[in-house]
Amino acid sequence: MKNKLGILIACLFCQIVLGQNNSRKSLHGQVQNDFLAIESGYVMNINANVRTFIGAGGLFDIMAKPKDTLLFSGLAFQSKKIVLTEKDCSQVLFSVKLDLVNNQLKEVVVHKDLKVKSLDGGSQKFVDMQFEDDRQSTAKNTVMYSDQTIKYGTDFVRIFKDVKKLLRKKEGVQEDVISDIAFAEYAKDNFTPDFFSKTLDLKPDEIELFLMYCSNDAESKKYLKPDDKFQLMDFMVNKNKEFKKATVIQK
Repeated sequence: MKNKLGILIACLFCQIVLGQNNSRKSLHGQVQNDFLAIESGYVMNINANVRTFIGAGGLFDIMAKPKDTLLFSGLAFQSKKIVLTEKDCSQVLFSVKLDLVNNQLKEVVVHKDLKVKSLDGGSQKFVDMQFEDDRQSTAKNTVMYSDQTIKYGTDFVRIFKDVKKLLRKKEGVQEDVISDIAFAEYAKDNFTPDFFSKTLDLKPDEIELFLMYCSNDAESKKYLKPDDKFQLMDFMVNKNKEFKKATVIQK
């Protein structure tokens, strides 16, 4: 009796999974830019856990349905996240406009030696200044193993607040986009390139897509303080296992 019940439950589960997959159809799309033809990069459907390549002419095909979240990422253009609508899925050719990396919200790009002009007249400018060690400074131990903390590392809280202020001036910029940009900047600035290429075994053109994939998980926002760096590292290692399992659709 128990065996029959187990078989019945397994069959029902398979039907549910197949029903979900059958509800998705092939979405034919094209990524575009006003100045340059985009012919490389990735498109990932987070909900279906599949990703595909952007081919010649910016064309791509991926299984999707309304309310699925698509991530677009590549070396030539700024990463983008889109939640599909009924209208998007009904189009013969779904068109997506992307910004080039060199053209991306220039006033929003935040570097680790950011100067906050809005605080002129206060003491913050002195706090932001960077000083080299001198004879009066505490000696730096160069023998002990490093904890990989980056010298003059970026304060994420400051980045988030400044990016948020700048993006608020732009129409049509959603809160989750601000959060994605801030998280990606923080991760890239606080972890070495070797962490992404060797520890996580990511290709250069996969890093942005992976960070977008991580930022879409609300849990990523829990580990944004300097003291939470190891928790964030553990989170990204586990998230990378999920990322690697995403089915790759060859175009």
